[in-house]
Amino acid sequence: MDLSPLWISLKVSATATVVAFITGILAAWLVVYIDKGKIFIDGLFTLPMVLPPTVLGFILLLILGKNGAIGQFLDRLGIHVVFSWVGASIAAAVVAFPMMYRSVRAAFEQLDPDLIHVARTLGKKEGWIMWNIMLPNAWPGVLSGTILAFARSMGEFGATSLLAGNIPGKTRTMSQAVWSAVQMNNREEAKRWSLMLIIISFVVIYLTNHVLKRESSSQRSTWLARIRRKKSAADFARNEEIEKQEHS
Repeated sequence: MDLSPLWISLKVSATATVVAFITGILAAWLVVYIDKGKIFIDGLFTLPMVLPPTVLGFILLLILGKNGAIGQFLDRLGIHVVFSWVGASIAAAVVAFPMMYRSVRAAFEQLDPDLIHVARTLGKKEGWIMWNIMLPNAWPGVLSGTILAFARSMGEFGATSLLAGNIPGKTRTMSQAVWSAVQMNNREEAKRWSLMLIIISFVVIYLTNHVLKRESSSQRSTWLARIRRKKSAADFARNEEIEKQEHS
């Protein structure tokens, strides 16, 4: 059994997830802080989520193809996007980007704004605030977005097929291997690749839920411990006040 679709899928998904991770965090940070044009920019960032993948692939082909300005520029640099795993990674990153962006934005918007205001009054820069305050406190949303982006890029078919093609051993991913097997009436191979995709996606989501559950339990324990400490301090202060009144 040729395992090249597995390795290509993992390589494409990992690259696309890294790109979506960086751009999604920056986009969420931008939308949270801007006032003018927020609705328009948010709609623009979310658009790849609702557009058909074939439309996204066609748009990317127009932009990054040899007839496009960006494609011609990259071609002069020796970077070939069309019919390459790089093109597949770009297409997968564009499709996965909204998953990362929406999750991180929701996490940023749930943060206590007083934390950010205090940091600004202390003279901290916006980059320092995002790296040291926003990301550590919003990491469950960041992790969820990362996993969703990885799972989405792992199963991408339409956009990658238009931009990178379906070349065996070069750009054929597992989802394309399923389609090719069905076209050749090879149902056993289609079942194997489908099962592999299901297993990988389930394991990734299960591990994510396990980590988030442990973090939620840890935060709940910390919160209860703080309440007990505050209650103990309040009881101690109350007892001291009673003793003072009795002595007086």
